Amino acid sequence: METILEQQRRYHEEKERLLDAKTKEMMHKKTTLREQINSDHRTRAMLDRYMEVSATIRDAYEDKDGMRKDELTAISGPNEFAEFYNRLKQIKEFHRKHPNEICVPMSVEFDELVKARENPTEESQNMVEFSDEEAYGRYLDLHDCYLKFINLKGAEKLEYISYLASFDQLFDIPKDRKNAEYKKYLEMLLEYLQDYTERVKPLLDQNDLYGKILVDFEKKWEIGTFPGWPKETSSALTHAGAHLDLSAFSSWEELASLGLDRLKSALMALGLKCGGTLEERAQRLFSTKGKSLELLDPSLFAKNPKSKGPKKDTERNKEIAFLESQVYEYVEILGEQRQLTHENVQRKQARTGEEREEEEEEQLSESESEDEDNEIIYNPKNLPLGWDGKPIPYWLYKLHGLNINYNCEICGNYTYRGPKAFQRHFAEWRHAHGMRCLGIPNTAHFANVTQIEDAVSLWSKLKSQKASERWQPDTEEEYEDSSGNVVNKKTYEDLKRQGLL
Repeated sequence: METILEQQRRYHEEKERLLDAKTKEMMHKKTTLREQINSDHRTRAMLDRYMEVSATIRDAYEDKDGMRKDELTAISGPNEFAEFYNRLKQIKEFHRKHPNEICVPMSVEFDELVKARENPTEESQNMVEFSDEEAYGRYLDLHDCYLKFINLKGAEKLEYISYLASFDQLFDIPKDRKNAEYKKYLEMLLEYLQDYTERVKPLLDQNDLYGKILVDFEKKWEIGTFPGWPKETSSALTHAGAHLDLSAFSSWEELASLGLDRLKSALMALGLKCGGTLEERAQRLFSTKGKSLELLDPSLFAKNPKSKGPKKDTERNKEIAFLESQVYEYVEILGEQRQLTHENVQRKQARTGEEREEEEEEQLSESESEDEDNEIIYNPKNLPLGWDGKPIPYWLYKLHGLNINYNCEICGNYTYRGPKAFQRHFAEWRHAHGMRCLGIPNTAHFANVTQIEDAVSLWSKLKSQKASERWQPDTEEEYEDSSGNVVNKKTYEDLKRQGLL
């Protein structure tokens, strides 16, 4: 039986060997994506084991049961020699009873890990389970999420390739469509992204990532800068997001002129009862002017449990918004796979059935020959890797302008590599959100505008042009006097005031 001190020594040895094995694993050259993913999973397994051993050692040093203290007292007390010979006697007795019992050194286990890495078996080559569409971590497989999205009530019926380009632009979806079904869709999408990230990037600490997302989200939600969810004030109008501005009306009679349907939609937006005559609806809606929902008579609210008060709605909205914030972060982490997926789907759609079959056969033959091709790739200029895992030619690198970096201040000084990525980002969520924060529509007028000052000045110029083009009734509305002369409204009012008509 091992003593407490011997157990501690063995755990320290295991930690050192795990640290050495992790270092060698990370220094080992990986030539393919499959090797990189498998290596990361081996490293993650050793890291988890290292943390377990460290926790065990910590418990041993804390010595809550006092056994370590008793052992130290026994070997350092006045009878230390007697204790030594007593333990020696126990060891001899054990080997006498078990003559063929040997202890396998810990180094044997770690030598086996090295051999398994250098001579991988078929099982070790497929350490993680991926679908055929995912191509062992190269592409995303969002078909199930796509089907869930297009079956949402009021959702736009997109093609799959269009969905891949816009599935992360959640702030463009109207708030009234973000219901319970939408929340289920978000949970499904987030669950897939988390599971895929766990398989592709096992060394990423998702618990730490969750904490960072939560802190960042709470700050943005508090000040009302989270994309798609502006801060709501305490008035009944803005809290519920009604589209009818009551400040323009001074009495309920003026509201009644809007008609039954318009008053009904405004009342429904506030969660109030929307039945009754035109006068009752107008009076009910006008009574909310300048008041918060908490101060209103509870009898005015509809019986729908979802509309009993703003607190429940706010909590539900916050849960949905937090799911969205996690989706944004995971899409950012999986940006490379998302782009490759879009290109792969686009390439597949442009090919015939025979060409797709030939491509699949080529991929199979390439995967079989991956193990044979283990030479170190010479890449001194750090060029991007092509579809075959090798650096693209330098002339192609220069042709696509990948040596040029473009900075966009509207995106928070984000840097884009190459003109293609730079032009594409104007339609992506980061730039669209930056424009929305500035209060500017992301239209074609602002193509290639990256500076905040330029965008604001152009927007003010466009607004002044539109104001000058707007119809002005005082000068453009035509009236006819008693003599049959056509004059504008201002002249007609002057003549009428002077009694000359």
